[in-house]
Amino acid sequence: MLELEHGFRVVDVHARLTPEGERGRGANAVDISPGRLERELHQAGIVRAVVFPGVTPGESYVAANNGVARHSVERPFVAFARINGAKRLETGSRSRVRNAVARRRPHHTTPADVEQYAYDDRFHGFVLDPAVDGVPEESVLEALEAVSLPVIVSGGTEATPAALAETILDRDVPVIVAHFGGYPLDRDLMHDMIDRLGPIDDCYLDTSAVRYRDVLERALLEHPDRVLFGSGAPDCHPDVAIMEILTLDVSEDKLRRAFSKNACRVIDALSP
Repeated sequence: MLELEHGFRVVDVHARLTPEGERGRGANAVDISPGRLERELHQAGIVRAVVFPGVTPGESYVAANNGVARHSVERPFVAFARINGAKRLETGSRSRVRNAVARRRPHHTTPADVEQYAYDDRFHGFVLDPAVDGVPEESVLEALEAVSLPVIVSGGTEATPAALAETILDRDVPVIVAHFGGYPLDRDLMHDMIDRLGPIDDCYLDTSAVRYRDVLERALLEHPDRVLFGSGAPDCHPDVAIMEILTLDVSEDKLRRAFSKNACRVIDALSP
């Protein structure tokens, strides 16, 4: 594989790590070893990467999170803990009724779990996929605000910017919306998420699975301090993800912000 030489310090805020001996499910069709992920990131010139486990609906993430933390030791990985919840994104009267009677089950994240992850120096933030894993209850969201670590939230057609705005974007916690809020390849949702950046403090977008040049350039031109590079590895090879950013028609300063400066401001562990 070609080893990229681009002259930028690049950090990655979106890479899935599958511990050896385990496999992802459903949409997580691509699984590679921690060692191979490390090599591919190095080949692309990525010096550090946020990593987290893939989705396993209906199960506790404690073992998966610990596995990711274990495989991050002595590697340029920054472990984030995946969390879940009993509630669903509210999209109508039916979902509101369902949420009114929803109760936490043993596999759901608790406030104590959030505190334990936050004060464990192996973890530096959280990951939430509302469309698959639900939304944590109010006490868990309050715990996230209390620890104030960044949260990466998957956004897309099943977790739209409007729905996210009503659940977590108004919280006093740094939120990184993955895929520009438009997975898979929904340009309108991506533009909608960019439109919402102005009035929302401490909200950022990661570039994973964003294939549209006009969307990437618009975000970098209008909000150069809010865009963070995310490769989406291993589903996308990091070489490809970096080349998509390098070929944008924006200034070198904006590229440096997207590749490193913005992420280091949000996630301390990515700093040199």
